[in-house]
Amino acid sequence: MLKLYQKRIDDILQRYEKPYWEPLSQFARLAEEVGEVGRILNHRFGDKPKKASEAPDDLEAEIGDVLYTVMCLANNQEVDLDKAMERAIHKMEVRDRDRFKKKSDA
Repeated sequence: MLKLYQKRIDDILQRYEKPYWEPLSQFARLAEEVGEVGRILNHRFGDKPKKASEAPDDLEAEIGDVLYTVMCLANNQEVDLDKAMERAIHKMEVRDRDRFKKKSDA
């Protein structure tokens, strides 16, 4: 599923002399994008009100930027994100299955 997006991104970026930034630069970009998501959430739910002069927030676009940047880093480091997601979900289903309180059946 994610492999298709990874390939699509790689196909586009392979047209450039340097398709991917160095890993630390990619991480810095990821941190910036996650920070933008944090800013939006802080405006919506936190203690930092948005200035009247600021443009409207676009949470969907910022989360998309986070995903894109993660996929670039994964491509550069040859990480299969489908496998990575399966491993993460498996942890929740197995290791952490009793970690959090569940809804009652009533």
